Amino acid sequence: MNSAGLSMAQAAAPVFTTGAPPRSRPALAPGVERYVVAGGGAQVFTLEQGDRIEIAQLEGGQPVELLAFDAAGRPATEALGLAGQGRAEGLLRILASGAPDAERVRFGLFRRQIDPAAGHAARLFGPDAVAGQSVLLVAERMLHVIVAAPAEAMLVWEQNPATDLLVFITRAVLRRGADARLPEPLAEPRLDLRINVASAISFEVFEGETIQIIDIEGRQCSDFIAFGRKALDKGRVLGLDATTTRTMTGAAYPRPGLYSKFFDQDRNALVEVVQDTVGRHDTFNLACTARYYEDMGYFGHVNCSDNFNGAMRDYGVGQYRGWPAINFFYNTNVAANNIIWSDEPWSRPGDYVLLRALSDLVCGASACPSDIDASNGWQLSEIQVRVYPKDVPFKRAIGTRMTPDTPTRFTQESGFHPRTSELTRAFTDYRGFWVPQHFASTGAIAEYWACREAVVVMDLSALRKLEIVGPDAETFLQGLLPRDIRKLSVGQIFYTPLCYAHGGMVDDGTLFRLGDNNFRWIGGDDASLLWIEEQAAKFGGRVSLKTASSEIHNVALQGPRSRETLRKILWTAPGRPTLDELGLFRLTIGRIGGYDGIPVLVSRTGYTGELGYEVFCHPKDAPQVWDALMEAGAEFGIRAFGFEALDIVRIEAGLVFGGHDFDSTTDPFEAGIGFTVPTKKEEDYIGKAALQRRREHPAHKLVGLEVQGGEVPAHGDPLFIGRAQVGLVTSATRSPLLARTIALARVDVAHALPGLTLEIGRLDGHQKRLAATVVPFPFYDPEKKRVRA
Repeated sequence: MNSAGLSMAQAAAPVFTTGAPPRSRPALAPGVERYVVAGGGAQVFTLEQGDRIEIAQLEGGQPVELLAFDAAGRPATEALGLAGQGRAEGLLRILASGAPDAERVRFGLFRRQIDPAAGHAARLFGPDAVAGQSVLLVAERMLHVIVAAPAEAMLVWEQNPATDLLVFITRAVLRRGADARLPEPLAEPRLDLRINVASAISFEVFEGETIQIIDIEGRQCSDFIAFGRKALDKGRVLGLDATTTRTMTGAAYPRPGLYSKFFDQDRNALVEVVQDTVGRHDTFNLACTARYYEDMGYFGHVNCSDNFNGAMRDYGVGQYRGWPAINFFYNTNVAANNIIWSDEPWSRPGDYVLLRALSDLVCGASACPSDIDASNGWQLSEIQVRVYPKDVPFKRAIGTRMTPDTPTRFTQESGFHPRTSELTRAFTDYRGFWVPQHFASTGAIAEYWACREAVVVMDLSALRKLEIVGPDAETFLQGLLPRDIRKLSVGQIFYTPLCYAHGGMVDDGTLFRLGDNNFRWIGGDDASLLWIEEQAAKFGGRVSLKTASSEIHNVALQGPRSRETLRKILWTAPGRPTLDELGLFRLTIGRIGGYDGIPVLVSRTGYTGELGYEVFCHPKDAPQVWDALMEAGAEFGIRAFGFEALDIVRIEAGLVFGGHDFDSTTDPFEAGIGFTVPTKKEEDYIGKAALQRRREHPAHKLVGLEVQGGEVPAHGDPLFIGRAQVGLVTSATRSPLLARTIALARVDVAHALPGLTLEIGRLDGHQKRLAATVVPFPFYDPEKKRVRA
């Protein structure tokens, strides 16, 4: 018997299963690893004898190519109980493409000296595979396994996106401490250093090199220090300084993006954060000290400060009882009562921070020895430090998880990024995508006026897209959404909330009807996709869901000259509506540039309060779509449009934003979109009873406010009558067109009457207040004449 409890003959036999989508497994047992192979991508894994690998369909319909090679690089698919069926053409296409993980897979194969063209791929699953279907394989011996999810480029109207695979690896032998398995290097490292438990090291890096600090087993803090080499050579000790860094960045700690640098006391930038898979660190506390443990009653306890004194002794940086450090993976924050609190780290096994050296540096890093509190999750482990050469490029990215238990996804660049990045460096992470805040040559106010007076184009690819198809799709949606889906025609779009059973909102979005049994949900947040998937799993009918967010990217073309701009380049077939025939909340399918042009779907929708459209395409076509729109709109003064200007126009138009104007505690009536909840829909749907009760007995109402003076209140500022809080500000802006400060606010219904004067609390809510008057909204074009033009 092997260590997995199976004979070798049994171990080699694949086991196919069906069941609930495996995303629903929230916690992983020790020795179990979870990975996602993106649709259209691939990953490389190393298995040891007895290790199990389970490959599961997240949403179904995704073919799989699997190759295996032994330690000598020879094809060995049979060691997983599978037969090779020819060249891995899909994998080879992925490796030759610009897919996000193609370079990393090529590097992984190069490190293992594997030629994928020499292997014979086993082909698993087919287009009829359902969500949750899986195959379990056991390795007879040590193997390098390649799992590929090949796909063709999706047309925007075909609803056949590539879907992700979920991979679980269960290790036959659990390794911890010095034997713990390391994650794959991002490239060939110049230095690959292990920091033993409760110790510290020093190392030197050169300008342009990249430092990766890896939490091998998760929930282990690593204190980091760095000094400018040139300053040290002149006898000046200038190290990373948390206070200077917070002052320069305006944040508790830098993150990938525009404000990503750590500074020394002289405000010299020493390192910048390139990638961060955790997003929670500490810059408020010293590295742990002997005094801390003594005060807790643990005398002589090893500590990071003493460890740094030893590790840095030869560099002339001094000896300190308490070292100022950047404490990566240390989970601290400042509470409202001015207390700095700490808890277990957010980091999972393999999480890391990637830093680019901006000058020659002397560095130190530790594996924190604190085992008397939650700072290391009550169990100490090791840290790995890798230093990559200067010529290895890394893209800026923030790691996010759709849910706490799912693998990390990095901030994506949309298909339009090659064009927008030529116009600005002011990008921010918006729900997993880099989006432009404003553009360098214009600024938010100029972009605002272009939207109100001419035409603008904006990247909205961050919106989530979900395909909902099947003979029971209409029935499923009828029981899910408040809107009456049976009244939705093919080619029509409904704006609708998505609600929990208690009536609180999951999200708002648009539902496109592409055919009798074909729908597309477009929402702002992953929460809506998860909720819809959970309800589909309970539904039991014939409905299929596939996420298409990575296969469909879109821009909004908005403004009074948007129709004239798009008319010049959009071709539609005789059976489709022309642009001039396209009514509000309708869609058409066509091509940009004539019969043989770029395939697009165009909807008459927007988020600005102006006449406008959205243009959907495959990411590979996005730069050409952008170019065509900019060329067609040049005579009208078209401008690129960022999120700062969007926030102004959408508040003027009274359009709500998730996380600001509503959340899961807010129903559609309180969010100001009660018109989306019909009073006479006969069929039951999720939240119907709660919404009926909330309609009849409202507690709060969304209102408009005109604020005296030029100061703009913040989201969450309290609203008072005397000392009683009666609501809060949800969104606010200074309106260029109206020449006054306006806001949206959620207010107790007793104080939601137009003309009533309220006070917005600033500072502690009482020392400073701004007078505001309740007014109707939308503030701009309340009859929607411009949208309907």
